[in-house]
Amino acid sequence: MSRRDELLTVPQVLSELGGVSRRTFYRWRELGRAPVCVQLPNLELRVWRSDLMAWLDSRREAV
Repeated sequence: MSRRDELLTVPQVLSELGGVSRRTFYRWRELGRAPVCVQLPNLELRVWRSDLMAWLDSRREAV
């Protein structure tokens, strides 16, 4: 099943990540460990769902 790509707000991303705090998300950004973000002209951040999924896949541990 393929998901429709969409721009997610930071609160939506945090929810998708199981309730990660906003502070943690921005700390990850400072450290270069967050998913790729798009900055809108009003300075708000968005994340493409496909980028979030790729980022999560890249963090999967080998078993």
